[in-house]
Amino acid sequence: MPAPTLADSVRLADDGVHILDRRVFPARREWVRCAGVEDVAKAIEDMVTQSSGPYFAALWGMVLAAREAVERPDPLAHVQAAGARLIATRRTNNHIGTAVRTVLSRMDSSDLVGSALAGAREGDRRYRDRSRALGEHTATLLPDNASLLTHCWADLYLVGLVDALRAAGKSFTVHCTETRPYLQGAKLTATTLAEMGVDTTLITDGMGAAVLADGRIDALVTAADRVTLDGHVVNKVGTLGLAVAAHTFGVPFLAMVQAPDRAAPTAADVPIEYRNGAEVLTAAGVTEPGIRGLYPAFDITPPRFVSTVVTDSGAFDPTGLADYPQEEP
Repeated sequence: MPAPTLADSVRLADDGVHILDRRVFPARREWVRCAGVEDVAKAIEDMVTQSSGPYFAALWGMVLAAREAVERPDPLAHVQAAGARLIATRRTNNHIGTAVRTVLSRMDSSDLVGSALAGAREGDRRYRDRSRALGEHTATLLPDNASLLTHCWADLYLVGLVDALRAAGKSFTVHCTETRPYLQGAKLTATTLAEMGVDTTLITDGMGAAVLADGRIDALVTAADRVTLDGHVVNKVGTLGLAVAAHTFGVPFLAMVQAPDRAAPTAADVPIEYRNGAEVLTAAGVTEPGIRGLYPAFDITPPRFVSTVVTDSGAFDPTGLADYPQEEP
């Protein structure tokens, strides 16, 4: 079966980086061309790309920065500033920082563009390999004929899990929340699962506790934008409510992340992005000027509501993440 559309949604070309516009997918398949690294940064900020998309956009954006740096008086300073700009676009998810550091660590001033390209390719390969490993470890924890509930878009993590469950000969179904206000679950997760031939049911965000309560769900499985060393799971806002409901009704919550963030020992070390409240109003079609919107883009689930944190090195109790092996630079 061919890979789903969103598995290859950021591409480097001679004229820049081309990013599939997830804001209008799947109704339309439009690509946004980013001629320079600032265009890439704006595309990330404006939600043209979401979930793991910003990671790949940052990888290839750093290649554009290297191309630009060749014409600058201080090439290294330019690429470092470009990296800082990309990291600042979405500060809660630490994958962008990982992408930037991966490219910077491999850059050679004698061949700035070539070394940046090699670093970006290595970052691309590693992310895909680790996502496959993550999916395989998660699949071993799920029973045959499992009914899963997910929230927001797990991107290559979800693809890796689907592939691993099928390789293990396990049947499964998935319930997806809409994931307001951008509806990533409805437009991205559900569409991709359907592309992969998975039995998929869409529910509204307000239905999560009800379907957990009525016994139809075997496991809540989500990705995580970041997991702290003390086991707090940072993910799309709404995850906390589902985790609390799952805990209440005895449904295990598996949080998928390639690795815990050693730079974030506790939840206090993770900055939570607050987006413009107008995005909530726009998504709801609200025009009354007396109404304000509030949009914390992420929430934090304490470890007592998390059954297992699954990484590319296996499953961990959320209180045991200090045992995760040191990562490669």
